[in-house]
Amino acid sequence: MSVVDVTEATFASEVLERSRSVPVVVDFWAEWCGPCRTLGPLLEQAAQERDGDVVLAKLDTDANQRLAAEFQIQGIPAVKAFRDGRVTAEFVGAQPKPVVEQFFDALLPSEADLLVGRGDEQSLREALTLQPGRADAAVALARLLLARGDRVQALAALEPVRGSFQADGLSSRLRLEGDGLLADAFSALDLGATQDGLDLLLAAMADPNGHRDDVRRVIVGELDALGNEHPLAREVRRRLATLLY
Repeated sequence: MSVVDVTEATFASEVLERSRSVPVVVDFWAEWCGPCRTLGPLLEQAAQERDGDVVLAKLDTDANQRLAAEFQIQGIPAVKAFRDGRVTAEFVGAQPKPVVEQFFDALLPSEADLLVGRGDEQSLREALTLQPGRADAAVALARLLLARGDRVQALAALEPVRGSFQADGLSSRLRLEGDGLLADAFSALDLGATQDGLDLLLAAMADPNGHRDDVRRVIVGELDALGNEHPLAREVRRRLATLLY
């Protein structure tokens, strides 16, 4: 369904949770609002034309005042786009059709996004051709290359990436492996024994062998992959801070 009515009771499931799999645009409107009656049909048409790739959720601010206050709605119509449970784009006031169309199109996955989603080597290389240095594509490609033992190409795939904890961590792992270090830790990580692998890496932080920074980057990369709210990530982050400071 491309267009749904939502309330305070259904907002969490219909907007926040659903936005983890598909972009959700919320139309904050009210019956008495003239501009809302102008904008509403344009929003509905845009959602329907995208055939489920973007969902429009309509929320009556008069009937759901708590949500309107929570999202600081001061003027309507107000439109907010949600992805992964948070607002990623928004505008206020009636807009012409071209602006509405552009707003919806910006929420759709790009060709590179789709290629990364496929996850095979050829698709990842094509994504990097479209967006050189794209972190998620480079990390995924490097992991595929590492799995088949091609460390030189894996490092080459990661080299253009900037500002990615996972890319930095994987590059450091490749350097450490090249020196024959921490094989047990990396084997544990590859087998899914993440806690065991991280325990071994933390223990290596106490070894003054000149590789402390690379080990730290590997740990930080693994924590980034786990996510900030993962219990193990919180525990290891605390232990790492104790070792560093």
